[in-house]
Amino acid sequence: MPDCIFCRIISGEIPSHKVYEDDQCVAFLDIAPTNVGHVLIVPKEHQPTMIEAPDEMLAQLCTVARRVAQAAVSAVQAPAFNLIVNNGAVAGQLVPHLHIHVIPRFADDGYRPWGHVAVPADRMARIAGDIRSRLA
Repeated sequence: MPDCIFCRIISGEIPSHKVYEDDQCVAFLDIAPTNVGHVLIVPKEHQPTMIEAPDEMLAQLCTVARRVAQAAVSAVQAPAFNLIVNNGAVAGQLVPHLHIHVIPRFADDGYRPWGHVAVPADRMARIAGDIRSRLA
């Protein structure tokens, strides 16, 4: 997909600070990081979101995410990290190519990923049932 910035990074057309590469995926530093050591892990095969991606691809991305997270937090001496996948523009996905964010976290970094909403118990039960029925 030539217009995709991640596909252009994967092909080498756009330079990046790669930290990992195998036959299925590439990991590189985010050019607009939330924190130092913020890494993006992307599949080499273009997939818009995790919904479209094959199970084998997702398994490899998660395996690599664990390894990259361990290396990134060690490299920047962070005590923790967030692992985030945004799916769709409304969820904050800026590039329509599946990617996993590894964001090292520090106690005083001020980053707050999300808030909480109150959901009545009867609605929670209904939603749980709806989800279960779609998994069957």
